[in-house]
Amino acid sequence: MKVFVFLLLLTQISLAQHAKHIEIQGHRGARGLLPENTIPAFRKAIDLGVETLELDVVISKDKQVVVSHDPFFDARISTKPNGQAVKNNSDFNLYELSYSEIRLFDVGRRGNPNFLKQEKTACFKPTLAEVIRDAKRYARLKKKPIPKFNIEIKSLEKEYNLSQPGPKDFCDLVLKTVKGKIKAENLCLQSFDFNVLKYLHEVKTPAYPFKISVLIEPEDENEIVPNLDKLGFTPDIWSPYYKTLSKVRVQELHNLHIRVIPWTVNAAKDMEELIQIGCDGIISDYPDTALKAIKK
Repeated sequence: MKVFVFLLLLTQISLAQHAKHIEIQGHRGARGLLPENTIPAFRKAIDLGVETLELDVVISKDKQVVVSHDPFFDARISTKPNGQAVKNNSDFNLYELSYSEIRLFDVGRRGNPNFLKQEKTACFKPTLAEVIRDAKRYARLKKKPIPKFNIEIKSLEKEYNLSQPGPKDFCDLVLKTVKGKIKAENLCLQSFDFNVLKYLHEVKTPAYPFKISVLIEPEDENEIVPNLDKLGFTPDIWSPYYKTLSKVRVQELHNLHIRVIPWTVNAAKDMEELIQIGCDGIISDYPDTALKAIKK
């Protein structure tokens, strides 16, 4: 009987050791719970035990790397320094504002009509350097692991030199900010803009081997070969819209030694299905739900 119990225990240990690791990324920090891409959202993700902070960056007039999904103030959530709501997305181009001007706007106290559980709290758009510094300090304070960072370079070819710099200048500003602050093994840079990804691939070095993730638009239908041909190299991570994935497609990507981390998955049922078909991670507005899903 003792031998049987011992063998059973060894089997359970072996299974636990070989359980697939699923990387949970807090989308824009924890957008479903606190205002997106803000210090409170990133702190919340750290409190929850999220492995990776996913965030977006744009560039200000004075060449500061600003954490923001859009190169403008979203009219649904933004308040001007005088206390009035921003009326239109086109009212303010962040690329034409200094960071000292950007910081005066509030992006949290109005809440978000698409995320009714989001806590309303006054906050501003931070710089990337500030987010990195605060996340590391806060994690140490809370005795949590230092988070990894998945930074999306928000770039559109039609917007070069209008609401953003071109790929080289954009990437160089981001790399200058992260080097010496984030270890290469804890950094992933991602974009929908293949010109950005190609430049990152060119400048990536053995001395600083960060990961590169290709974001795939839903209309691209998650086709592998056409996108790889267009990209010209094999990325570390493939990040498509989650509804375009299947077990076969995940296996095809794994055969190419590409990890699969879809966006943006918010329902527990969908999370569990993606884990079942072999995904390597999940990007979610609700990292609390995602963390529960991987424990089932």
